[in-house]
Amino acid sequence: MTIAELKNILDSLRNLSAENEVVEFKEAKIGYDFNKLGKYFSALSNEANLKGKPYAWLVFGVENKKHNIVGSQFRPQRKDLDSLKSEIANKTTNRITFIEIYELNEPEGRVVMFQIPAAPKGFPIAFDGHYYGRDDEELSPLNLEEIERIRAQATTEDWSAAIVPDASLEDLDEEAIALARKNFKNKFPEKASEVDAWDDATFLNKAKITIKGKITRTAIILLGKEESEHFINPAEAKIRWLLKDAKGNDKDYAIIGCPMILAVDKVYAKIRNLKYRYIKDGTLFPDEVNQYEPYSIREALNNCIAHQDYTKHGRINVVEMDDQLIFTNLGSFIPGSVEKVVKEDAPEEHYRNRFLASAMFNLKMVDTAGGGIKKIFNFQRERFFPMPDYDFTGGKVKVVISGKILDIEYARLLARNRDLTLEEIMMLDKVQKKLELTEFEEKYLKGKKLIEGRKPNYYIGIKVAQKTGQKAAYSKNKAFDKSYYLDLIEKAIREHKSLERNEIDELLWKKLPDWMDDKQRKIKINNLLSEMRKKNRIVNEGTDTKSKWVLVASKNDKVN
Repeated sequence: MTIAELKNILDSLRNLSAENEVVEFKEAKIGYDFNKLGKYFSALSNEANLKGKPYAWLVFGVENKKHNIVGSQFRPQRKDLDSLKSEIANKTTNRITFIEIYELNEPEGRVVMFQIPAAPKGFPIAFDGHYYGRDDEELSPLNLEEIERIRAQATTEDWSAAIVPDASLEDLDEEAIALARKNFKNKFPEKASEVDAWDDATFLNKAKITIKGKITRTAIILLGKEESEHFINPAEAKIRWLLKDAKGNDKDYAIIGCPMILAVDKVYAKIRNLKYRYIKDGTLFPDEVNQYEPYSIREALNNCIAHQDYTKHGRINVVEMDDQLIFTNLGSFIPGSVEKVVKEDAPEEHYRNRFLASAMFNLKMVDTAGGGIKKIFNFQRERFFPMPDYDFTGGKVKVVISGKILDIEYARLLARNRDLTLEEIMMLDKVQKKLELTEFEEKYLKGKKLIEGRKPNYYIGIKVAQKTGQKAAYSKNKAFDKSYYLDLIEKAIREHKSLERNEIDELLWKKLPDWMDDKQRKIKINNLLSEMRKKNRIVNEGTDTKSKWVLVASKNDKVN
């Protein structure tokens, strides 16, 4: 958006007689409470949905009565503003976040404009587990009637069930119909003899792919000839497979269209499911396995087809890297959180494309019993690989399946602790990936003595380390008492009369915990030296560019 366009929007907002359900002004001259910001995000997103608006506006740096610009110093650094997107996403339904955050430097001061997307149809937006709305200008809980009104949107229209008036059976692919029959009989073996007696029209009705002999969008997506895709235009039914090398350069690609029932096998055949060879650790690990469980690839692909938001007119993408597969489809993640899906292990109450999902279930393409995602997690567990990563930002669902061990300590933990629950493994997976733990996850893992350390630098706990043969790794992560470092510095200076900073670094560097990076080690040593100086134990007799630390007692001895 151009500066001129932003100025016009700001002027139109300021010209409103008062704030309303989709416009909120805040002075925020210095800062603003993050939790309250999140509540306003939830409220404005839900109200935009209820008012039929594509988005709402939250504006910082403008007072809310006369709408005068007063200027805001909220997160003055651009990188801090941009990080707000992921911070908000981490606490909202479906990881919904800002469309964009704009800055305007007006003569009267800086204005920050948050463009907040409307809650998706059928899914009210919660912040930190609570739904918020607006009562005129006031922030308030979203009432039950409004929650149900938004949820009801998911059931009012099913894009995938719409009839395609001009299409006929001739627009469907014969090979695709034959495979559909085969899959249907495998799914419902008790009907196998009946299926063979049905003509195509009867079979498609019985499998709930057509409606009373009429071709649906679902029929075109799953069984349509390649040239029949125009019937669902401007929607697309295509999967793009892209192969990248270790440096991220494109090596090969393919775009595969209708019928999707055949496209899954074509994409699967493109993926190089190579052998992964383990670093042996006694008899813990197998010699080798396929990088990816075939079920995981097909399940992820079929989920993309079933849950794609075809009204957004985009493609499904499969990106193959050396050590991971990335699947993306457009639309929000309807269950809200992966943890919820895995924990409850139950079918969803709502589907974006109910008719399509039902047809795919009948054709043995998806598992609507709710266990598909959990199976993928368990297949990763069996390989001692990281758990799948899910990202719901940017209006799409992104799934990353790793094809290698990320952290050998984590892999040993899984191998030697078969009694860990899947939920515990998912929490520990965050630790190995250095991801932020929720307060509940932190307390739970510490309570079980599975982790130690301080946020965000957790490491495997001592009991687990002893059980899994990671005693040395534990000791490398466990810091010594501060007095150990202080005494070590003092002893070394006494022995050598003086030490330069680089010599002190060399003395302590490898004795500091393994989780520390170079910057953190520098800061730690700075703090130790500063504490010793303040306690009058050491003094710097060098220059700003070349330090020379000596003991205060030694210096006094020289004077005497």
